[in-house]
Amino acid sequence: MSAPVIGVARFTLANVYRWFADGDHWRGPGGIPHRLVEHLVMSGAAVATAILIAVPVSLWLGHIGKGGTVAVNVSNAGRAIPSFALLVIGFQVLGHNLLFGLGAIPTYIALVALAVPPMVTNTYTGIREVDPDVREAATGMGMTGWQLLRRVEVPMAVPLIMAGVRTAGVQVVATATLAAVVSWGGLGRFIVDGFGQQDTVQLFAGALMVAVLSLLTELGLGAVQRWLTPSSLRLSPERRRRTSTLPGAAAAPEAA
Repeated sequence: MSAPVIGVARFTLANVYRWFADGDHWRGPGGIPHRLVEHLVMSGAAVATAILIAVPVSLWLGHIGKGGTVAVNVSNAGRAIPSFALLVIGFQVLGHNLLFGLGAIPTYIALVALAVPPMVTNTYTGIREVDPDVREAATGMGMTGWQLLRRVEVPMAVPLIMAGVRTAGVQVVATATLAAVVSWGGLGRFIVDGFGQQDTVQLFAGALMVAVLSLLTELGLGAVQRWLTPSSLRLSPERRRRTSTLPGAAAAPEAA
């Protein structure tokens, strides 16, 4: 029984390879480069908008410690609404607007709504989890509220904030595939057209490209997260404890 399965797998993969090797799939408005740019532009615009909406408000609410629970609960309630439902409703209401192409605005709205909840939750939680003793020490040094937020709370909360952005980014890249269902472009076009034409090779190729792009998004945003995280927070708990017991580390606060 194993031989036929292997044969089918080789045949399918060979066809997929030939599909990617076909130059016609790399040219024109329906080619891979154009669809990839559409996918990246739509996803990037949605994530950037979500950052502008969610992060500043969540930073402030986390700093003052008021209203955050309501904001988190409201944003999390939005997760109960399927992105596909938002796409369909938005298409019925706004689908006639051809400013950026049929289905572009509903897709954009649905992706922004999808990206906001993890950013709100992680940003608020990251600020609230900053050690109260650190806040007290910074306030004792004469820092204002803005200085405390910018120089202490945000740097310490960066890993959790970026984890929310990373989660949102991967979800948006994967979900942007649904844009093709409402007559827009992106890599999802290959999947939808593959279904419509009963072309399993094109369908598989489109799914493969979305999967690879999602993985690259995860790795890329993970690298940005590590770059933005202060070096002291990159240390493992064991290394931080060993560093804090060094003579120089113990003497530093006294010298200050």
